Amino acid sequence: AERRLATPYLDPQRRMETEMDVWFFTEQPYPQAWDAEGDSLRATLPNKYFDPRIGAELYNRYLDDWAACDDLGLNIMINEHHSSATCLTSSCTLPLAVLARITKKAKLLSLGIPLANRLDPVRVAEEIAYIDCLSRGRFNAGFVRGVPYEMAPTNSLPARTNERFWEAHDLILKALTTTDGPFNWTGDFYEYRQVNIWPRPYTQPHPKMWVSTGHATGVGKIAENGHTIACVFSGKNAANIFNAYRQRVAELGRPEPTKDKFAYVGLVGVGGTQEEGFQRLETVRGYLRTASKVAPALTNPPGYAPIAANVSALKTGQKTGRVAADFLKVVTRENKPVNMMTGTAEELIEGGLAFAGTPDQVTEQIKRFHENVGGMGNLIMMAQGGFLSHEDTIKNLALFSREVLPQIQDLKMPQDAAFDAREETRLRANAN
Repeated sequence: AERRLATPYLDPQRRMETEMDVWFFTEQPYPQAWDAEGDSLRATLPNKYFDPRIGAELYNRYLDDWAACDDLGLNIMINEHHSSATCLTSSCTLPLAVLARITKKAKLLSLGIPLANRLDPVRVAEEIAYIDCLSRGRFNAGFVRGVPYEMAPTNSLPARTNERFWEAHDLILKALTTTDGPFNWTGDFYEYRQVNIWPRPYTQPHPKMWVSTGHATGVGKIAENGHTIACVFSGKNAANIFNAYRQRVAELGRPEPTKDKFAYVGLVGVGGTQEEGFQRLETVRGYLRTASKVAPALTNPPGYAPIAANVSALKTGQKTGRVAADFLKVVTRENKPVNMMTGTAEELIEGGLAFAGTPDQVTEQIKRFHENVGGMGNLIMMAQGGFLSHEDTIKNLALFSREVLPQIQDLKMPQDAAFDAREETRLRANAN
């Protein structure tokens, strides 16, 4: 409790009216095991490298990091991974339930719950409703497909994961919104005789939904459902993904999507000087150096990646089979490839992977990125990673909250973004 900051930087009422929601994200890493034996930090690393005493300190420390957001005018995002030294969150709903009780203002987001790997969608619906009630409606439910490395630990079938994801999604929505008694569900992947969740969500008809994707081809059903779309370290490709979302909304004849429908995840390092900001970024980016350290046999399980992606990998001479990791190539504005593991701070910033430096530099970088992608209403900042201490993390967050957040709160949607999407839709319709 003594670690938490006592003075909020933002008036609560202004917080509710903000144009840009900013979310703090950390994967809860266990860097003490990053130099362990073997070729993988995921799935196959023996848990003898996890010291429960160190783990207990880290778990409580990460909760302190998140809890500080309540006083800083920031929101909280939590994801989950399994059998991994890069992320200790085995279920994102567990810490979110804790935070729902100990915070009062911060919005809470699960981004996300890997529906293709979670075998019981009804249990997911119950967890969503519980956290939404506990937080009195501050919860946002975010879903992800799930990374290929975790198919083996969760005993999931790699093939048809996308179809399984969307059936689980539909079942969860029906469970959250059905109030007149049990219903039956018989699908391709799930079968339930009696679905009747208690509790039901505080937010009616259900909490706001998010779905992440790494490619423009994956936006169709996200847009059709009206969910917020999230891009993770996509660089300038986020512009293509966001525009595809706008275009699909235009094709459906719906009103232009508002800013809150677009979210981006990037690394953040803020300091009193550029050097200090870059130093913080250097520590946080430990995530990029370790996230892809996976045994080659686990990176592309049969049936997980689309056939087209495998064909493309073969044509370009890839021999590692790491289709999932290499599916998205990040480049600078001048189309120079960015190496996520070895690139300089400047290259990461140019590629849109990071925002770092002084508060003014970070502000300008976010403004430029916001303009380049056609506007967004959510920035998810990975502002902790690797060995970045609690004290340094709080300094990172506090500088951002005090000096960056007020300058980006009122960013408006670029006027031509929705117009471009609708004009492209009109031209395609005329061509047909």
